[in-house]
Amino acid sequence: MRIAIVHDWLTGTRGGERILEALCEVFPSATLFCLLHVPGSVSRRIEAMPIRTSFIQRLPFAKRGYRYYLPLFPRAVERFDLCGFDLVISVSHCVAKGAIVPRPAISVCICLTPMRYVWDMRGDYFPPSRPLRRLAVTPFLWRLKRWDRQTAGRVDHYVAISRFVASRIERFYGRESTVIYPPVDISRFKVEPAGVSDYYLIVSAFAPYKRIDIAIEAFRRLGRRLVIVGKGQQEGELKRMAPRNVEFAGPLRDDEVAQLFSRCKAVVFCGVEDFGIVPVEAMASGRPVIAYAGGGVLESVEDGKTGVLFHSQTPQALVEAIERADKMSFDPALLRKRAERFDTSIFKRRISEFIAEKTSSVSAGR
Repeated sequence: MRIAIVHDWLTGTRGGERILEALCEVFPSATLFCLLHVPGSVSRRIEAMPIRTSFIQRLPFAKRGYRYYLPLFPRAVERFDLCGFDLVISVSHCVAKGAIVPRPAISVCICLTPMRYVWDMRGDYFPPSRPLRRLAVTPFLWRLKRWDRQTAGRVDHYVAISRFVASRIERFYGRESTVIYPPVDISRFKVEPAGVSDYYLIVSAFAPYKRIDIAIEAFRRLGRRLVIVGKGQQEGELKRMAPRNVEFAGPLRDDEVAQLFSRCKAVVFCGVEDFGIVPVEAMASGRPVIAYAGGGVLESVEDGKTGVLFHSQTPQALVEAIERADKMSFDPALLRKRAERFDTSIFKRRISEFIAEKTSSVSAGR
């Protein structure tokens, strides 16, 4: 069976690329399609795949400014030649699920999320504080939203990475989906028997919806040490507002991040995520999570047992949650055990069974 995997873009390693890496291990003979590939930006397993890119790859300044070409993404993904493939698996948070799959091939979408910026989080990406930018993009976002809905029917079977995403798929696309949680390589993380240090930890891209600004203000009030790992478009803004007790460690290697996880007092998580791999990585390290009670984190973090949840995205609510966590004790062994439910081996088994079921039914007669 000839398999194609369609991914939005390859410019770094985040949750979507962890899923892609696992797929490449399950289907090593697949051909990978993506809008743009920055060589060396993803794991060796992904880099070893045959990778075909779109015309976006050849546009000026695409490697750094590819997001400015968003209006061209639908046309780019529709121009992929997927003839001759029996199965097309898209890993989509933008346009990958809109690839045109010639029949009788079957299309499966692992949906990280329906596009946030056209459906329900436009204000986070294009805030009212920037009215000219918001006004300029509004007509295009309406067209992209219409395209996103219209192309939802190109997918035969949807896989959602959480119940939260499954509800969004049903709400925005009118489609049912099967929930398969994304892979977390639990073996990368260790419980530190020697105890913990004095810092709290954030591991995140610097995107508006991550709400790192909430944490910075909360730690300004607390005066405690906060270490932030990551990079992104808000980096300059966040650094300007940060007090001295907030440290920016930049992007780090996986082993360096794992070390920080194992020694932190707790991991702080302020955004609404579709699943949230970072909280699971924290638990795999035996560390509790202090998280906003919204999105996919509600499917991994249990208030009072594996962390503390706060119910308002405000600095004061986070301050109160941290102070509440101070009065609690958390069992590292229990945290680790809870994390093991999301191990990569479980994702590989479930996605393999899911694909086998869907392709066998097609072979029997579509």
